[in-house]
Amino acid sequence: MSYKPNLKSSLPKPEAICRRAFKYRLQPSKSQRTKLIQTLELCRWVYNETLAARKNAWEQENKALWLYDTHKLLPVWKKENAELAQVFSQVLQNVQERVDLAFKAFFRRVRAGEEAGYPRFKGFGRYDSFTYCQFGFKVLENRLFLSKIGAVKIIFHRPIEGRIKTLTIQRDAVGNWYACFICEVKPNILPFNDLAVGIDVGLANFAKLSNGGKISNPRFFRRDEKELAKAQSKLSKEEKGTPEQSKRRKVVAHIHQRIAYRRKDFAHQKSRELVNNFGMLAFERLDKQNMLKNRRLAKSIADAAWNQFITYTQYKAADAGRVCVLVDPRNTSKRCSRCGTLVEKDLFVRVHQCPVCDLVIDRDQNAAINILGLGLQSLGLALEAPAVRHGE
Repeated sequence: MSYKPNLKSSLPKPEAICRRAFKYRLQPSKSQRTKLIQTLELCRWVYNETLAARKNAWEQENKALWLYDTHKLLPVWKKENAELAQVFSQVLQNVQERVDLAFKAFFRRVRAGEEAGYPRFKGFGRYDSFTYCQFGFKVLENRLFLSKIGAVKIIFHRPIEGRIKTLTIQRDAVGNWYACFICEVKPNILPFNDLAVGIDVGLANFAKLSNGGKISNPRFFRRDEKELAKAQSKLSKEEKGTPEQSKRRKVVAHIHQRIAYRRKDFAHQKSRELVNNFGMLAFERLDKQNMLKNRRLAKSIADAAWNQFITYTQYKAADAGRVCVLVDPRNTSKRCSRCGTLVEKDLFVRVHQCPVCDLVIDRDQNAAINILGLGLQSLGLALEAPAVRHGE
């Protein structure tokens, strides 16, 4: 008699400490806003100079500059550019760390045989954040003290938890400022749950569950598409570089921001519901770049933002002690979830009909059941394993 491990024994042990982000709105004064913008521009200058130094060292001397080599350039640049003294030293070092990460990502993609773009220089207005690494800031009652900038008013809509590791000051496309704290916290482990579910994302429904449940597609971009097109039309008629063009651009940015916020809130709510209700969740491993090559569906696929939803579910599951796995999506829509026969069907066919076992079921639910089976298989379980219920 073969042994079938139960879900509880297959759960990975949750980490004792995890990292969580806490984001708050800043309300800087006019002078503080000026200092923040100046800080971004000086950070952009350091980013471009660091990138140029590494690029020139390789092209002219066939020499690689590493992170600590570039750190040694900062004192020299400060003597040449006195304005750099207006920025906290660790903030400038973090800028060079970003350049180093960009090169590491570039070389990693090259080694993997991917089409990789060389790190780019940042143009005006294309650098929107800077980071304090543990030092250079202090949290006050309703203010946030930033070295070289001052005590900025902050809206604490919820308390900061855990130990603060880094603070990133961000500017969005509209011109609002935010403080993002990365903190080390203890995970919020939920009670054991033996329900398992497979989830197939789509366009007719945002997601279909293996238990027959579904999540409707809100289509946030489609809802505001006409208003956005009207705002973009007005923007295109304004003369370049005028105050009127700047105002119209901000209107367009506001609409894009509203759509993004609605989509983000939806993904947070639905991912939280799934993590609360199921102990094991299985998704397809999506290749969104290939999907977007379909011109007829690209706009709808981008609007759905499946990867954002899956990413939110993954980190919430890790924090709650749940299991979230990604499986190979090949043939999950074609394979019969009862007998395993491959049934060819066009995209517009929404019902799975198996000619072998006579199973008739919704196409997406059939795919979700197959996804669940592959997910359990990756954990060494089977669909009929004990302590695994398939949703209710």
